[in-house]
Amino acid sequence: MSLDDLRKRIDEIDARIVELIGERVKVAEAIGQGKKEQNKLIEDRERELRVLKHVRAMARDKSISPSDMENIYRHVIDVCKKIQAVAVAFQGEPGAYTEEAAFRFFGKSTESRSYESLDEVFEAVEAGDVPFAVVPVENSLEGSITRAYDLLLDSPLMVCGEIELRISHCLIAGAGVGLDAIKKVYSHPQALAQCRSFLSHLDCELIPESDTAGSVKMIKEQGLRDSAAVASARAAEIYGMKIIAREIEDNPHNFTRFFILSKEDSPPTGNDKTSIVFSLKHKPGALYDCLKEFASSNINLSKLESRPTRYQPWEYNFYMDFAGHREEKDVSGALKALEEHAVFVKILGSYPKAR
Repeated sequence: MSLDDLRKRIDEIDARIVELIGERVKVAEAIGQGKKEQNKLIEDRERELRVLKHVRAMARDKSISPSDMENIYRHVIDVCKKIQAVAVAFQGEPGAYTEEAAFRFFGKSTESRSYESLDEVFEAVEAGDVPFAVVPVENSLEGSITRAYDLLLDSPLMVCGEIELRISHCLIAGAGVGLDAIKKVYSHPQALAQCRSFLSHLDCELIPESDTAGSVKMIKEQGLRDSAAVASARAAEIYGMKIIAREIEDNPHNFTRFFILSKEDSPPTGNDKTSIVFSLKHKPGALYDCLKEFASSNINLSKLESRPTRYQPWEYNFYMDFAGHREEKDVSGALKALEEHAVFVKILGSYPKAR
């Protein structure tokens, strides 16, 4: 067979490959529409891993590099996920860390919708305006975001996923503004707290705002030449501002955990976590009686935190995370036993563990 004949054969194969990818995209689009109608997550990491494992196995059978084939298929999967994009609510302005978490979880083609407050984010999903929300619930340095947990207690929404995001703060100001000109620094209170050491060396006033990226936007719109904001590098890029200093957080092990919320939680994947809230009677050993139900079922607890009930002074609710899905036999049994000891138990959701 001549070189021209071989090249013609390649062209024919390429045409078939493109045609098959087109068919795959159409099927993915139908799957995405079905997920939207059922308010299910577009992101299915367990399914994606199974597909890639199968692809690697087929590549080995054909004497093709499994890693090369996986790289090709990751691009194919990304193309398919783009046409499945969903709307996701978040609190803050474009460029906020929560928006970045939404893109990481759902994909870059996600339609992110910003809201001014966490209350409005919850209301948007409850009303059906958007199928999903991403909300910050815990920082590795500063602890829980209490407003998020208070809203979870009262809301019918459920946790259907989680993602952990490495937080790297920048000091951001207008073009031509130097460090010595900064007299005020704006940002979310937790962001300011996470940069205490760096900011303490500046002779400036720290001013709390509701949002990191919103602080950058405000400085840009008002043309403030004596002010800076603590926010992400992406926020500086979005608003055309200058990064004066990078990685100004006190601790490099700075992560924020985000919950993905919807009207339903996720089905079991074999690598899940469950979040609940419960309250107890005032009697000796009440908490012990509850926790032993999980210990006896060999269920690992990853978080236990108390929060005021807000209804009676010095009465508390307990928020708890543990390994396993609520539909699993051991977990279901432990939850039923917990109900016998607790005043009330609310399951916030079962969901795949963050990678």
